[in-house]
Amino acid sequence: MGTKVCKFGGTSLADGKQLRKVQAIVQNDGDRRYVVPSAPGKRGPDDRKITDLLYLCHDHAKQNIPFDQVFNLVADRYRQILVELDMWFDIAPHLEKIKDEIADGASRDYAASRGEYLCGLILAELLGYTFIDAADVIRFDTRGQFDTTATGQALGPTLLKTEPVVIPGFYGGLPDGSVKTFPRGGSDITGAVIARAIGADVYENWTDVNGLLMADPCVVDNPKTIETITYRELRELAYMGATVLHDEAVFPVRDTGIPVNIRNTNQPNHPGTMIISSRTKPITHGGTITGIAGRKDFTVIAVEKALMNKELGFGRRLLNVLEVHGVSFEHMPSGIDTMSVVVADAQLKGKLDTILEDIRHECHPDVLEANPHMAVIATVGRGMAHIPGMAAKLFTALADAGVNIRMIDQGSSEINIIVGVETADFEAAVRAIYRAFVE
Repeated sequence: MGTKVCKFGGTSLADGKQLRKVQAIVQNDGDRRYVVPSAPGKRGPDDRKITDLLYLCHDHAKQNIPFDQVFNLVADRYRQILVELDMWFDIAPHLEKIKDEIADGASRDYAASRGEYLCGLILAELLGYTFIDAADVIRFDTRGQFDTTATGQALGPTLLKTEPVVIPGFYGGLPDGSVKTFPRGGSDITGAVIARAIGADVYENWTDVNGLLMADPCVVDNPKTIETITYRELRELAYMGATVLHDEAVFPVRDTGIPVNIRNTNQPNHPGTMIISSRTKPITHGGTITGIAGRKDFTVIAVEKALMNKELGFGRRLLNVLEVHGVSFEHMPSGIDTMSVVVADAQLKGKLDTILEDIRHECHPDVLEANPHMAVIATVGRGMAHIPGMAAKLFTALADAGVNIRMIDQGSSEINIIVGVETADFEAAVRAIYRAFVE
């Protein structure tokens, strides 16, 4: 297959047993030469993530509250991992230094990053790989923004002359040498950045599920795994609420066409989901869809005005009202004399009445309504617009399930059909669409 970058999530590194699985996965394939670990995650529903505990340590220290008890939970976790691995590694000086740095006022980013740092040290020792501190090769600029150019200059030459390596995920370094983290889940981004820097043949993202699912398992029982998906489809599903891979993780590898393989650490023989560029490998669907995703809690602001289409700048004035109030919209279905904007309820808190008043003043509509309690569902698949009967099949499925469609929107990308339904009908609608297209 060629060179592989492997990122392992927190559940894959939660304890010694999981680390042994990681060791077996890496050693089973000689192409897995670059490994990116997260911090240890939860071992069970009542457990705490290491990163959360480290954030808590920092917050205590900032308020001059003793954090020894919290830090001991962190230290004991790593010591327990080493015991479970039956492995000798002198972690004490590293723990002591981290505790002292936090007590002396180290940044919140530094504190949070130490979970990945310590896990990286242990994993490198376990695998016999070289450890490279991400702060030395993943670069941020003075504004705290990821610096692609500087990272490429530091990372590429270092990795190409040093392999196999372990590089912790989630963080990098600022120009002054201090630590800066990506957003939560940022280890996905680190792995993608490394894959791009070395021109990897595939970026493997190991987690606790068998890839991306065609629907939310909390709504649909045992949904099928998506075998192959394009970056564009992934973006549509992720935007609508499907989560396995961090949104920003696709960008470093998308433009270079490096495929991403979502795999399950607990079922390593499962092929998972392959995320590819549609430019490099066209795929036929056989008339099916790729996936279904959706979100609740939207409000539709519906505007009606006679001869709206003749009124120059009407849409601009409507959207300007939202902009003035710092509100972004999700969708904007329209007709000749009607225009609606779909807005997340979180954007409208305390603003809706004022926004409606301003729309009346700026646009002078004949009818203006706000319809809350809406959910938006996206049915995604390449070439949906070119397969006869797709929309009819979707609408029939919803009708048969007794679901009233409040909004229909199909973007110019032609890879999705979006419907708006009452929030109370959300689960029934998703299940109806899944039954119609998948089962």
